[in-house]
Amino acid sequence: MRWNIRLETDSKERKEIEEFITKHERAHFLQSPEWAKVKSEWKHEEIILHDENGKINAYLSVLLRKVPVLNRYIMYAPRGPICDIYNEKIIKELADEIRKIAKKYKAFIFRADPDVLVSDEKFKRIIENAGLKAKDNIKSINDVIQPKYVFRLNLTNKTEEELLQSFHQKTRYNIRLAARKGVTIRVGTKEDLPEFYKTMQETGNRDDFIIRSLEYYKKIYDCLGPEHVRIMLAEYEGEVIAATMPILYGNKVWYLYGGSKNEKRNLMPNYLLQWEMIKWALENKCDVYDFRGISGFKDEKSGSYGVYKFKKGFNPDFTEFIGEIYAIFNPITNNMFKMMSFMYRKYGLLKNKIKRK
Repeated sequence: MRWNIRLETDSKERKEIEEFITKHERAHFLQSPEWAKVKSEWKHEEIILHDENGKINAYLSVLLRKVPVLNRYIMYAPRGPICDIYNEKIIKELADEIRKIAKKYKAFIFRADPDVLVSDEKFKRIIENAGLKAKDNIKSINDVIQPKYVFRLNLTNKTEEELLQSFHQKTRYNIRLAARKGVTIRVGTKEDLPEFYKTMQETGNRDDFIIRSLEYYKKIYDCLGPEHVRIMLAEYEGEVIAATMPILYGNKVWYLYGGSKNEKRNLMPNYLLQWEMIKWALENKCDVYDFRGISGFKDEKSGSYGVYKFKKGFNPDFTEFIGEIYAIFNPITNNMFKMMSFMYRKYGLLKNKIKRK
């Protein structure tokens, strides 16, 4: 059993870790050492467990960040752990190591949002036996860090033609329309990030959501590209009209970021981009193409319903994850943190509302 292995671990051990993470069925880019580099403003600890033969059988990437004013750390393991989640011994050992890290940093809470279905009662029982708790009564998207609801397309043993025929008729039509009208897709390089960013800016302004900085997108590309990350550009007559940033890691591809310019949206470039990203996943023999978060599906009048309808046209599976697993180490500090978070969100919403007036 080992934990606290740093990113500068010797190359042989680092290679073993990378191989375990990428080849495991529960592989996730958010649990990768590369993503920890993206989040370099957080401290980073790794828990690595070994079996009796010395082979890695569990991995958990833990990010730690000190909360201002409270002067205490929050621990967060995005989409972790990567292991056999039904092995009670492994889960118990992971929980023990989590508590050791919490003691080292005087952390007040550990949070994780594993890639586990909300209906998985067996997993809930196992983590509760290990001293962790499950939170399913999520009432707001602000209560979770990663999306609780996503669309996932099963690619296992599927051909391009089989997938295309499974799409909604209108979706197939729009994919072909874009190609017929002369929209082309190009895989970009780091030099294309400013153009990608312009596209994200236009989309954010149009659809009223906050986007990341150009430096953040550059950091993702520096840490994960071009092996795991692509910049994909939809062009018409030499002009970029839409762009996306997908991530390939292990047996999955995720549609991480994307947007379109205000002009030429009638050429349906987003449909063709999605199809090209799905084909990229197929080329790499992935099992899953993840459209990431969806919202607004309960209300056709919601501003997010259009995105839900767009993604649904590709006939993916509606997937609801377990809300969160957590352990509170200091209840008083945690209550103070919840109060601060509530006030911050309330002030932030008010601030944005004033800006829009």
